[in-house]
Amino acid sequence: MAEVKPPLPALLFCGALTAFVDSFDWARRRLSETFGPIQAESETWPFTHTDYYAGQMGAPLRRLFLAFEQPVAQDFLAEAKIVTNALEAELAREGRFPVRRPLNLDPGLILPSRLILASCKDHAHRVYLGRGIYAEVTLLWRGGEWQPLPWTYPDFREARCHAFFADLRRRHLERLRGRSRSG
Repeated sequence: MAEVKPPLPALLFCGALTAFVDSFDWARRRLSETFGPIQAESETWPFTHTDYYAGQMGAPLRRLFLAFEQPVAQDFLAEAKIVTNALEAELAREGRFPVRRPLNLDPGLILPSRLILASCKDHAHRVYLGRGIYAEVTLLWRGGEWQPLPWTYPDFREARCHAFFADLRRRHLERLRGRSRSG
């Protein structure tokens, strides 16, 4: 019989997408109030892969990733998605932007072997976590680099995303190694 072992803690990050760059400041503030200090932030990049969001979010869209200092339990992902959905709704209710959805926040986890995203949408490659939230393995770590899967979003296939997430993975591994030496 297999032995049940506690899973490794994960590094929580959040992708933000908006046509209103000043909403990134709002996101930084509210996300750090919610999830704790931010340890790393990507550059902001143009999001040009699809016009799927244009009707509800405006255009042109920009992408930003934020990673948090405090590791989380892997089963926290569903709660993180529920919280980020509430934050999106909070900003929309403020009415400061001329669109229905001024900000898209998508939390995810980085582990040594994979990057996982949360979603409210079911699909064949997603696993139900509960409370209307699904998890998707979006990238695998193989051969010293991130490997996309057939369903990986186009922006998560980009070298600049892979470089940012590889740095986050390295930091997370250092923290895990430090934890194992001290505990």
